[in-house]
Amino acid sequence: MTINNYGFTDFFETQTLAQGLIPARVTAVFKDFFKVVSDDGEHLAKLKYVAFMDAMNTDLPAVGDFVALESYPNDTSIIHEVLRRKTVFKRSDPAGGEQLVAANFDYVFIVTSLNHDFNMNRLERYLTIAWDSGAKPVVILTKADLSDNVDPIRDEIELVAYGVPVFPVDNLSKRGFEEIEAFLKPNETIVLLGSSGVGKSSFINALSRKTLMKTSEIREDDSKGKHTTTHREMHLLESGLLVIDTPGMRELGIGQASDGLGETFQDIEQLAESCKFRNCQHGSEPECAVQDALTSGNLSEAHYQNWIKLKRELAYFERKNDPALQRAAKQKWKTVHKAIEAQYKSNLKARKK
Repeated sequence: MTINNYGFTDFFETQTLAQGLIPARVTAVFKDFFKVVSDDGEHLAKLKYVAFMDAMNTDLPAVGDFVALESYPNDTSIIHEVLRRKTVFKRSDPAGGEQLVAANFDYVFIVTSLNHDFNMNRLERYLTIAWDSGAKPVVILTKADLSDNVDPIRDEIELVAYGVPVFPVDNLSKRGFEEIEAFLKPNETIVLLGSSGVGKSSFINALSRKTLMKTSEIREDDSKGKHTTTHREMHLLESGLLVIDTPGMRELGIGQASDGLGETFQDIEQLAESCKFRNCQHGSEPECAVQDALTSGNLSEAHYQNWIKLKRELAYFERKNDPALQRAAKQKWKTVHKAIEAQYKSNLKARKK
């Protein structure tokens, strides 16, 4: 077993390492340590303090990262540097900024359940994140054995997710996995994204053909499963495929995923190019191509409303993390408040007369 079995391609091999360091891949992240794998085997590592002293959260190693390692197989190795990333999955940090979830994957498998928990708006949010990562999204529809609407739901997804492969599967009978296995190649890395209880752990077990992950039954009253994955970790399957599992996320902010938003809602973005005014807000402006499509029924109202919601979320995140935009927003509201105050004083004088 070598580092090449863990997806060490030419993209990473051409990056120069300092003398005495070797490449390694991060397979798990804990509070103070990292699990890494290199040509010296799998062992624990920690950060070289001086090298990461001023690092931002997104500069620290994540699961899937390749790093420059000072290797001590019988002790704790030292991570000196994170190699340049090919792809990266980030989410908005509730405290501000962004959190790094995983790096250097070829596909984002968006796992969603075909039972009562299916939600198109959530899927569009996940697609936005997936496209923005730089990898290719794939939609996995689990629990196909529990649904009578497999074909209608797949057709609905394919109308929105242009060119995105959609695979309905049954984790228990393994139905649908032949198509997925034919789609993937050894040494490729996939990251799984999805809410708690949609069957990610069961999907990994079915894909690996063995029990790698703990699973739990779904609740009959609301079709939701229990949260079983507690941390991010990479698994090397016997097929040679690398899988990064992530805990289910109750809230997933789209952060700065403007490119991903454009890909997910490219039908609306293309319509917007035909609006009469370049600064059209696609609300009440005249000759708005987006509103015309809504009126004619060529554009789904739910799809449009989710686009508006995510655009507002993206704008809020950008304002929150850009000092210049924060100052502009504050100045705008100061102007509005001054105008309201002036109008109030004017009306008060008029009443006194």
